[in-house]
Amino acid sequence: MNALLYTLGVVVFAVGVLVSIALHEVGHMYPAKRFGVKVTQYFVGFGRTVWSTRRGETEYGIKAFPLGGFVKLVGMLPPEPGGDPTRVRKSNTGLFTQLVADARTAEYENVRPDEQDRLFYRKPWWQKLVVMTGGPLVNLVIALFLFAVVFMGIGAPMASTTIATVSDCAISDAEAVAGRTCTADDPVTPAKRAGLQPGDTISSFNGQQVTGWPQLTQMIRANGDREATIGLQRDGVAVTETVNTSVLARVSLSDPDRTERVGFLGVTPTVGYVRQGPGFVLSTMGSYTKATGVAIIDLPQRMVAVTKAAFGGVREQDGPMSVVGASRVAGEMVTADETTWTDRVYRILSLIAAVNLFVALFNFIPLLPLDGGHIVGALWEGLRRGWARVAGRPDPGYVDVGKMLPVAYAVGALLLVMGVLLIYADIVNPVRFS
Repeated sequence: MNALLYTLGVVVFAVGVLVSIALHEVGHMYPAKRFGVKVTQYFVGFGRTVWSTRRGETEYGIKAFPLGGFVKLVGMLPPEPGGDPTRVRKSNTGLFTQLVADARTAEYENVRPDEQDRLFYRKPWWQKLVVMTGGPLVNLVIALFLFAVVFMGIGAPMASTTIATVSDCAISDAEAVAGRTCTADDPVTPAKRAGLQPGDTISSFNGQQVTGWPQLTQMIRANGDREATIGLQRDGVAVTETVNTSVLARVSLSDPDRTERVGFLGVTPTVGYVRQGPGFVLSTMGSYTKATGVAIIDLPQRMVAVTKAAFGGVREQDGPMSVVGASRVAGEMVTADETTWTDRVYRILSLIAAVNLFVALFNFIPLLPLDGGHIVGALWEGLRRGWARVAGRPDPGYVDVGKMLPVAYAVGALLLVMGVLLIYADIVNPVRFS
């Protein structure tokens, strides 16, 4: 059964990613076609073509390696300054010069003389901006939609004031994380001494009504080693228990890297799904966006740790993963102990949403060959042409993103190396879901 569930988790995640890739490319293709750009290819994946069909001037298909996708927008690079787009330059001096010239020439292999106005680079800057932002914006919409389905349809996991477990002994967080279990020398927890039971719902603490677990946690911590009166609901009957909380070293609520000595009771809450509204979805999406942005900024540093892990080091559990690693995690998510079908749906949809959010933000990086490189080019073109009109100067013309192709080749090579390294690390030393 677990093997079947594992496979199901991997397949659902993989299909979700493939659909996201396909829709990302639709986000580029649809506005391009609406603006009259000639689109010759729409493919999901890279490498050898597995299947394709032609509709009008566009070939649609699937390639062997489903690690991305592309849309061929004809004329993304303008011809060489003063050059004839229909004439192939025979030779160039220097590797990058030759590569750039070849790339420019390839742009015009399928262009007829009457299609010059359909070239991408000849379109107004704002149309280029719409086309190039379309892909990552689709991923943002997918992420927002899936998070809305998760949080508004299923709910957000939240701790309630109903007790899930009562600890037998009082040991510090560090000892618990290290796996130490109770011994005869360890003090019994206040909750155990007071006779609190799993299923009890705490309704008041020292006469103050309890409305949520975070509030109760603050009350317990602030109580130190003083006496506390706890109001409970047990099997529908109101019960009052009196106990002295103890003082124990716990992780600080404001700084996870710091411990502090606070009041301790010895209970854990029952966690359940609580449906949320649109405000929660938007605020959570904002928090996730900020966290994802920080993760992208830290990516070069985190790749150092991945490199060490790939060759025998310890793998960071919150480090970057490839699609291979994420698929493995998806399988483990649905086969974890005591996992319900609600948990499975929640975890898979959340993972696909997180991947879409990452893809969107990563593509906004202002470097070719990412979408952000073309977005910056379109914005710069609009800015300098607008300034020329205001200043009464001649039109400076189109921005030549081809001049940045050497950077694109370097960034592309770096991304390829990173991708291969991540896949290798995810095979030999994967991130585990726990």
